[in-house]
Amino acid sequence: MTLSAGLPSLSGADPLVALRAYRALAPWSLRDLAGLAGALLEASNIVPVNAAARALPGERTIRFYVARGLVSPPEGRGTAATYGYRHLLQVLAIKLRQMEGATLEALGKELAELAGDMLERRVASALGPALPMPERVLAGHGTRAPRGRVARAMQSALPTPGQAPRPTSCRRIPCGPGVELLLDDRHPALQRPGAEANLARDIAQLLAGADGGAAES
Repeated sequence: MTLSAGLPSLSGADPLVALRAYRALAPWSLRDLAGLAGALLEASNIVPVNAAARALPGERTIRFYVARGLVSPPEGRGTAATYGYRHLLQVLAIKLRQMEGATLEALGKELAELAGDMLERRVASALGPALPMPERVLAGHGTRAPRGRVARAMQSALPTPGQAPRPTSCRRIPCGPGVELLLDDRHPALQRPGAEANLARDIAQLLAGADGGAAES
Protein backbone atom coordinates (compact mmCIF):
# COMPACT_ATOMS: atom_id res chain seq x y z
CA MET A 1 0.00 0.00 0.00
CA THR A 2 1.58 3.25 -1.13
CA LEU A 3 0.38 6.81 -1.07
CA SER A 4 1.02 7.32 -4.77
CA ALA A 5 -0.50 9.81 -7.20
CA GLY A 6 -2.78 8.90 -10.07
CA LEU A 7 -6.32 7.79 -10.74
CA PRO A 8 -7.43 4.33 -9.64
CA SER A 9 -8.18 1.56 -12.06
CA LEU A 10 -11.63 0.50 -13.16
CA SER A 11 -11.35 -2.81 -11.31
CA GLY A 12 -13.62 -1.49 -8.51
CA ALA A 13 -15.53 1.57 -7.38
CA ASP A 14 -13.78 4.87 -8.05
CA PRO A 15 -12.22 5.92 -4.72
CA LEU A 16 -11.86 9.54 -5.86
CA VAL A 17 -15.61 9.84 -6.40
CA ALA A 18 -16.27 8.12 -3.06
CA LEU A 19 -13.83 10.39 -1.22
CA ARG A 20 -15.33 13.54 -2.73
CA ALA A 21 -18.78 12.49 -1.51
CA TYR A 22 -17.65 13.35 2.03
CA ARG A 23 -16.92 16.95 1.10
CA ALA A 24 -20.65 17.74 1.17
CA LEU A 25 -20.81 16.64 4.83
CA ALA A 26 -18.28 19.23 6.09
CA PRO A 27 -17.73 21.07 8.36
CA TRP A 28 -17.23 18.75 11.31
CA SER A 29 -16.53 18.99 15.01
CA LEU A 30 -13.26 17.50 16.24
CA ARG A 31 -15.11 14.39 17.48
CA ASP A 32 -16.84 13.87 14.14
CA LEU A 33 -13.59 14.42 12.22
CA ALA A 34 -11.79 11.81 14.32
CA GLY A 35 -14.68 9.35 14.02
CA LEU A 36 -15.00 9.80 10.27
CA ALA A 37 -11.28 9.46 9.58
CA GLY A 38 -11.12 6.33 11.72
CA ALA A 39 -14.16 4.82 10.05
CA LEU A 40 -12.72 5.38 6.57
CA LEU A 41 -9.41 3.79 7.51
CA GLU A 42 -11.15 0.78 9.07
CA ALA A 43 -13.68 0.30 6.27
CA SER A 44 -10.97 0.48 3.61
CA ASN A 45 -9.13 -2.50 5.16
CA ILE A 46 -5.75 -0.76 5.26
CA VAL A 47 -3.12 -3.00 6.86
CA PRO A 48 -0.27 -0.98 8.40
CA VAL A 49 3.27 -1.94 7.48
CA ASN A 50 4.33 -0.11 10.62
CA ALA A 51 2.57 -1.65 13.64
CA ALA A 52 3.31 1.45 15.74
CA ALA A 53 0.96 3.46 13.49
CA ARG A 54 -1.94 1.02 13.90
CA ALA A 55 -3.87 3.32 16.26
CA LEU A 56 -6.71 5.25 14.65
CA PRO A 57 -6.66 9.06 14.90
CA GLY A 58 -8.33 10.37 18.04
CA GLU A 59 -9.20 13.90 19.12
CA ARG A 60 -5.97 14.31 21.07
CA THR A 61 -3.95 13.03 18.12
CA ILE A 62 -5.53 15.53 15.74
CA ARG A 63 -4.88 18.38 18.18
CA PHE A 64 -1.24 17.26 18.23
CA TYR A 65 -1.12 17.30 14.42
CA VAL A 66 -2.47 20.86 14.43
CA ALA A 67 0.10 21.95 17.02
CA ARG A 68 2.89 20.44 14.89
CA GLY A 69 1.65 22.22 11.77
CA LEU A 70 0.80 18.96 10.00
CA VAL A 71 -2.93 19.78 9.94
CA SER A 72 -4.29 23.26 9.24
CA PRO A 73 -5.84 25.13 12.19
CA PRO A 74 -9.63 24.78 12.45
CA GLU A 75 -12.15 27.54 12.04
CA GLY A 76 -12.97 28.93 15.48
CA ARG A 77 -11.66 27.87 18.86
CA GLY A 78 -12.51 25.49 21.66
CA THR A 79 -15.77 23.59 21.39
CA ALA A 80 -16.85 25.90 18.53
CA ALA A 81 -13.92 24.84 16.31
CA THR A 82 -14.90 23.23 13.01
CA TYR A 83 -12.92 21.23 10.48
CA GLY A 84 -13.39 20.98 6.73
CA TYR A 85 -12.71 18.59 3.89
CA ARG A 86 -9.00 19.51 3.65
CA HIS A 87 -8.57 18.68 7.33
CA LEU A 88 -10.01 15.22 6.65
CA LEU A 89 -7.57 14.73 3.75
CA GLN A 90 -4.64 15.84 5.91
CA VAL A 91 -5.51 13.48 8.76
CA LEU A 92 -5.98 10.55 6.38
CA ALA A 93 -2.73 11.32 4.56
CA ILE A 94 -0.77 11.44 7.82
CA LYS A 95 -2.13 8.11 9.05
CA LEU A 96 -1.64 6.41 5.70
CA ARG A 97 1.99 7.54 5.47
CA GLN A 98 2.60 6.59 9.10
CA MET A 99 1.31 3.12 8.28
CA GLU A 100 4.02 2.97 5.63
CA GLY A 101 6.68 3.89 8.18
CA ALA A 102 7.04 7.63 7.50
CA THR A 103 8.03 9.86 10.41
CA LEU A 104 6.21 13.03 11.41
CA GLU A 105 9.34 15.04 10.63
CA ALA A 106 9.36 13.79 7.03
CA LEU A 107 5.62 14.30 6.70
CA GLY A 108 5.82 18.00 7.56
CA LYS A 109 7.74 18.86 4.39
CA GLU A 110 5.92 16.31 2.25
CA LEU A 111 2.43 17.61 3.06
CA ALA A 112 3.45 21.26 2.78
CA GLU A 113 4.42 20.70 -0.86
CA LEU A 114 1.12 19.08 -1.87
CA ALA A 115 -1.65 21.16 -3.45
CA GLY A 116 -5.23 20.33 -2.50
CA ASP A 117 -6.08 18.35 -5.62
CA MET A 118 -2.88 16.30 -5.45
CA LEU A 119 -3.44 15.53 -1.76
CA GLU A 120 -6.98 14.40 -2.56
CA ARG A 121 -5.86 12.11 -5.37
CA ARG A 122 -3.08 10.56 -3.33
CA VAL A 123 -5.37 9.80 -0.41
CA ALA A 124 -8.00 8.30 -2.72
CA SER A 125 -5.39 6.19 -4.49
CA ALA A 126 -3.97 4.90 -1.20
CA LEU A 127 -7.38 4.01 0.24
CA GLY A 128 -8.26 2.24 -3.00
CA PRO A 129 -11.53 0.86 -4.39
CA ALA A 130 -12.63 -0.43 -0.97
CA LEU A 131 -13.23 3.18 0.14
CA PRO A 132 -16.96 3.25 0.97
CA MET A 133 -19.56 5.85 0.16
CA PRO A 134 -20.92 7.77 3.21
CA GLU A 135 -24.06 5.66 3.61
CA ARG A 136 -22.00 2.47 3.76
CA VAL A 137 -19.81 3.86 6.54
CA LEU A 138 -22.86 4.56 8.67
CA ALA A 139 -24.52 1.21 7.96
CA GLY A 140 -21.36 -0.90 8.08
CA HIS A 141 -20.50 -3.26 10.90
CA GLY A 142 -17.19 -3.29 12.73
CA THR A 143 -16.42 0.35 11.97
CA ARG A 144 -16.23 3.28 14.33
CA ALA A 145 -19.16 5.16 12.85
CA PRO A 146 -19.12 8.95 13.13
CA ARG A 147 -21.64 10.84 15.24
CA GLY A 148 -23.38 14.21 15.25
CA ARG A 149 -23.82 16.14 12.01
CA VAL A 150 -21.92 13.57 9.94
CA ALA A 151 -24.13 10.73 11.14
CA ARG A 152 -27.32 12.74 10.60
CA ALA A 153 -26.31 13.65 7.06
CA MET A 154 -25.49 10.06 6.19
CA GLN A 155 -28.60 8.75 7.91
CA SER A 156 -30.78 10.90 5.64
CA ALA A 157 -29.75 8.66 2.74
CA LEU A 158 -30.84 5.46 4.49
CA PRO A 159 -34.34 4.04 5.10
CA THR A 160 -35.54 3.87 8.70
CA PRO A 161 -35.46 0.26 10.01
CA GLY A 162 -38.89 -1.33 9.70
CA GLN A 163 -40.11 1.21 7.16
CA ALA A 164 -40.24 1.05 3.40
CA PRO A 165 -37.55 3.06 1.62
CA ARG A 166 -38.58 6.59 0.69
CA PRO A 167 -39.42 7.19 -2.98
CA THR A 168 -36.41 8.43 -4.88
CA SER A 169 -35.63 9.98 -8.21
CA CYS A 170 -32.43 9.55 -10.15
CA ARG A 171 -30.36 12.00 -12.11
CA ARG A 172 -28.80 11.05 -15.43
CA ILE A 173 -25.35 12.51 -16.01
CA PRO A 174 -23.83 12.16 -19.52
CA CYS A 175 -20.15 11.27 -19.21
CA GLY A 176 -19.20 10.80 -22.85
CA PRO A 177 -20.30 9.03 -26.02
CA GLY A 178 -22.40 6.05 -24.98
CA VAL A 179 -21.70 6.59 -21.26
CA GLU A 180 -24.25 7.78 -18.73
CA LEU A 181 -24.17 7.85 -14.91
CA LEU A 182 -27.41 7.18 -13.04
CA LEU A 183 -27.30 8.55 -9.50
CA ASP A 184 -29.88 8.94 -6.74
CA ASP A 185 -30.79 12.62 -6.27
CA ARG A 186 -30.11 12.30 -2.53
CA HIS A 187 -26.60 10.95 -3.04
CA PRO A 188 -23.99 13.02 -1.13
CA ALA A 189 -21.88 13.33 -4.28
CA LEU A 190 -24.58 15.57 -5.79
CA GLN A 191 -24.85 17.93 -2.82
CA ARG A 192 -22.06 20.33 -3.77
CA PRO A 193 -21.75 23.07 -6.42
CA GLY A 194 -20.74 21.79 -9.84
CA ALA A 195 -21.18 18.16 -8.77
CA GLU A 196 -22.54 16.89 -12.09
CA ALA A 197 -19.75 18.47 -14.14
CA ASN A 198 -17.08 17.16 -11.76
CA LEU A 199 -18.48 13.63 -11.81
CA ALA A 200 -18.78 13.64 -15.59
CA ARG A 201 -15.19 14.85 -15.92
CA ASP A 202 -13.77 12.29 -13.48
CA ILE A 203 -15.56 9.38 -15.14
CA ALA A 204 -14.53 10.57 -18.61
CA GLN A 205 -10.90 10.70 -17.44
CA LEU A 206 -11.13 7.19 -16.02
CA LEU A 207 -12.56 5.85 -19.27
CA ALA A 208 -9.94 7.67 -21.31
CA GLY A 209 -7.22 6.12 -19.15
CA ALA A 210 -8.72 2.67 -19.56
CA ASP A 211 -8.86 3.08 -23.33
CA GLY A 212 -5.24 4.18 -23.36
CA GLY A 213 -4.15 1.17 -21.33
CA ALA A 214 -6.05 -1.19 -23.60
CA ALA A 215 -4.42 0.34 -26.68
CA GLU A 216 -0.93 -0.03 -25.21
CA SER A 217 -1.50 -3.68 -24.37
